[in-house]
Amino acid sequence: VGTITEIYDYLRVLYARIGIPHCYKCDREIRAESPQTVARIILESMPNTEVTITAPIAIERKGEFVNDLQSYFDSGYYRFIIDGKMHRFTDRREISELRLAKTQRHTIEICIDRLTLTPGESVRIQEAIEKAFPLASGSCRVVPVDETRAPQMFSADRMCVACGIAFPEMEPRLFSFNSPLGACKKCNGLGSVFNFNFGTDESSDEPTSYWMTRNTRDVVCGSCDGNRLRPEAAAVRVDGLSIIQMSAMAVSELREKIVALSLSGEHATIAEGLVREIASRLTFLADVGLSYLTLGRSARTLSGGEGQRIRLATQIGSALSGVLYVLDEPSIGLHQRDNDRLIETLKKLRDHGNTVLVVEHDMDTIAASDYVIDMGPGAGLLGGEVVAVGTPAEVAANPDSLTGRYMSGVDAIAIPEKRRIGKQHLSIKGVTTNNLKSVDCDIPLGVLVGVSGVSGSGKSSLIMQTISPALLEYFSAGFCRNSYGFEEISGIELIDNCVLVDQSPIGRTPRSNPATYLGIFNEIRNLYAATTESKARGYAAGQFSFNVKQGRCENCSGDGKLTIQMHFLEDVEVECKRCKGLRYSEQTLQILFNGKNIAQVLAMSVDEATEFFADFSAIGKRLRLMCDVGLGYLTLGQSSTTLSGGEAQRIKLVNELAKRGRNTLYILDEPTTGLHTNDVAKLLEVLQRLVNQGNSVLVIEHNLDVLKVVDHLIDVGPEGGKAGGYIVAAGTPEQVAATSASITGCYLKKVLP
Repeated sequence: VGTITEIYDYLRVLYARIGIPHCYKCDREIRAESPQTVARIILESMPNTEVTITAPIAIERKGEFVNDLQSYFDSGYYRFIIDGKMHRFTDRREISELRLAKTQRHTIEICIDRLTLTPGESVRIQEAIEKAFPLASGSCRVVPVDETRAPQMFSADRMCVACGIAFPEMEPRLFSFNSPLGACKKCNGLGSVFNFNFGTDESSDEPTSYWMTRNTRDVVCGSCDGNRLRPEAAAVRVDGLSIIQMSAMAVSELREKIVALSLSGEHATIAEGLVREIASRLTFLADVGLSYLTLGRSARTLSGGEGQRIRLATQIGSALSGVLYVLDEPSIGLHQRDNDRLIETLKKLRDHGNTVLVVEHDMDTIAASDYVIDMGPGAGLLGGEVVAVGTPAEVAANPDSLTGRYMSGVDAIAIPEKRRIGKQHLSIKGVTTNNLKSVDCDIPLGVLVGVSGVSGSGKSSLIMQTISPALLEYFSAGFCRNSYGFEEISGIELIDNCVLVDQSPIGRTPRSNPATYLGIFNEIRNLYAATTESKARGYAAGQFSFNVKQGRCENCSGDGKLTIQMHFLEDVEVECKRCKGLRYSEQTLQILFNGKNIAQVLAMSVDEATEFFADFSAIGKRLRLMCDVGLGYLTLGQSSTTLSGGEAQRIKLVNELAKRGRNTLYILDEPTTGLHTNDVAKLLEVLQRLVNQGNSVLVIEHNLDVLKVVDHLIDVGPEGGKAGGYIVAAGTPEQVAATSASITGCYLKKVLP
C-alpha cells in the first residue's frame, strides 16, 4: 500500500545491486570469480604448495562414464582423478576396462596441470584455470598433493561449488513474491497452501463448493515457511540480513538499521541514494504514527485507520501542493504521543500549500485546526445542522456548540473522587506472545481496569491474543490450554464468565437490526398479535415479521427493495413499488397498535420508541438503556450493516446491561473509537454501571478521558515493536503518571489534578 510498496521497490533494487548471495543449503557465500581472481586467491592462500588444478566434470553422479572419458581422452586429456584416485590412460581400451559401477555415485576430475604455487608461475596458473572453466561448466578445483590440506573449489558463475546449486541473475524481480521469478514455486508467493481434509465423514461425491469450504484450510507453506520467496532470494544478504529479515522489522527499527548499514567502497556508493530514499519514506510512516508496523504485514490485516495513514504518508512523500486532502478520523487507534506526530504531519501538508479537511472527534486535533465546522446539535434525526464555525477559540466560546463546551471546560468528564481497589486478582505469568518479554500481569477484579501504551507496544498481544482467548476457551470448553503464549494463569475461578464486547457487526445481513438483536422485536410483534383486529383475522406474531412469508411483501420478499443485476456493471437497488420500501404486505400494515402500524414503529427513533412503549417494561427497559449509551438517534429497524463499529459495540453493552449479570469479566478493545467526547462520557457511565453491578471491566484504550477515570491502569511499553513488550507501570492513574518511564504517564499528568 502506497509508501510501503515504494520502500519494497527500493529494497529490491538495493538487494539486486549490492546483495551477497549465499547457498540456501550450506550457507556458503557465492561469488562469481574470474581466472585472474582465482589465481590471486590460491597464490595468497596456499603459497609454495604443490597442487593439481582440475576440472570436475562429475560430482557424486551415477553412471559408467566410458564415453565421456574416451571423448576427453581424444581431446588430449590423459590424466584423471576418479573417486579420489589418480589415473593416467595411454590407450582408449584402458578406459573401457575401468568398469565403473553405473549404480554408484562417482566424482571425476580432469587433471589440467600440476605445479608449485609460486609468483613466477602466476601466468601458468591462470592458463590452467582458463582451461578448466569451460570443461567443468564454469568451475575448477585446486587439489594439494599433500592430502592433509583441503582442496578448494572455485566457480566462474554464481554457483555453490560445494552443493552445485546455480544462482539466478540478480535483478529486482528476484526479490518480489508477486513475480514468477521470485515467488516460491510451491505456494506461488502466497505463503500458504491448501490442505484437503479427506478424513471427514461428509460425502465428497459432489468436489461441491460447500464441501470444499468445510474440508480445506490454509497451512503455512513448508517450502518457504510462509516467507513467500524462493530460497535463492531469501539467501541473499545485505550487511548480514536477508530481505525477509528486514521486512520483519518494525518501521522504527528498520530505519535505524538502514541508516547504519555497514558498507564500504563501491557498495557504499551504489547504496547511497537508495538508502536515502528508503530512510525518508520510513520517516514518513513514523511521523503518522506507524512506527510499529512491519513491511511484511499483510494489507488485509491493516485497520482502516492504518491504511489511511499509510496513504497519508505517501502523499507527504509526493510533496504536492494545491491539493484538497480529506481524512476521516485519522487519529483512530493512536496513542497521544503518536497523535501529536500526526498533527504535525497534517500541518506540514498545509504548509506545502494544500488544504486539509479532517473529520475528527479528537480534541487536540480540533484545537490545532485553523478553522472548525461543528455539526449537530445532536445525532441522527437530531443533527444535520451547522452549529458553530470559526477558529477553535470562537467555537469554544459558542454556548450552542456541544463540542465547544468540552473545549472550553464548561463540560468535562470528571475524575472520580475515590478509586475502587480490587481485592482479588486474575494473574497470568510468562506471556511471550508476539513482542511480549515474558510478562507477568495482575488484573484486579471488581474494578474498572485500563490497559494503555503506545501503538505496537503489546497491549492487544497481552489482552486480545492471550488473556481473552484463554478465558473464552475456559468458559466454553471447561479447560484452558497454555497454548496462547503464557506459562501459568490463575484466578479464573474467581469469575463466572468472560464476555468480549468488540466492534464487530451485530448482524451480517440487512434484515438484522437493533430491535432484533436486543430481542424487543419479538415483544413488539406479540403486542400487534394481541390486538383485537389481529385476533379477528387469525394473525399470529409471525405475521409481523418481514422474514416470514405470511406478512411480508412478496414482491421484494421483505427486503423493501429490488436488486437489478447489471451483469458487467454494479448491481442497482430500487425501492419496491408494491410496498414502497415498507417491507410488509398491505394486509399486515392495516393492523395498528396505538395508532401506528408495524412499519411505522420500525421507522421510529429509539428516543421516540422509548416514549411510545413507556408502559411496557420488557421493551422500555432496553430502549432506555439505548438512550443512556447515546444511541437514541438510531431507528429500531435500522439495518445492522449500516451501523458503525462503535454503535454496534454499545448495542452489545446494552444487551449485557439488560441481563443484570454479576461477576463477569467484560473485555473491550478501544471502545471510544469514533465517539465524540459527550458519547465517551455516556459510555463511561455504562462501564461504571457494569462494575457497580458486581462485574469487572477491562478496557484497552488510548483516550485520556477514559484512562484518567479507571481504577487501575496497566501501561505496556515503553515503545512499540521490539522496543516494547514490558509492563512499564501499573497502579492508579496517578501512580502511572508519576512513573518517568511511562510515555502514557507523561500525558496523564496533563489531565490529572
